[in-house]
Amino acid sequence: MVSTLVFGVYVTMVEWMEDGKYVMGEAIHNAVFPFENFARVSTWIFFSTIIGWYCVTRIGWKRTAGNKIIGWRMGLLQLMLLGFTIISLYEVLYNFTVLNAIMTAGIIDGQVPDIDKLSVAYPDPDRPWNLVFATKVFLAAFIISAHAFYLSTKPRKNLD
Repeated sequence: MVSTLVFGVYVTMVEWMEDGKYVMGEAIHNAVFPFENFARVSTWIFFSTIIGWYCVTRIGWKRTAGNKIIGWRMGLLQLMLLGFTIISLYEVLYNFTVLNAIMTAGIIDGQVPDIDKLSVAYPDPDRPWNLVFATKVFLAAFIISAHAFYLSTKPRKNLD
């Protein structure tokens, strides 16, 4: 994951220096690994973050098990996790809706758009997001935050 971060930052900085503008996630999404027509780097990031989160929760469950986080702290944690879950779900639905609208508008005009190149200039017109990359990132965030919220609400395991 660190190597993809370094690669993405490097390519984005080069694009910024050349054009004064970049599309967030486009370099990572349009790169394929290990060979052409296999898997995009953004797909590897998506799966590695979800698998990494699962491993962290399975390995580190003893740090939060029992009654280590109780009372108002657990309530505040659950409220934050619920907020992250709702926000990331909204972003996933927003990105899917915009992606679908742009594809439909292109098809109606008689041109089938390349979905890997579609971007939305929101919230900053100078820094648009690649829609497929944004959808994958926020879907991973939704899955992780929903799972964390679920784990925070289920009955606690005993350390014994």
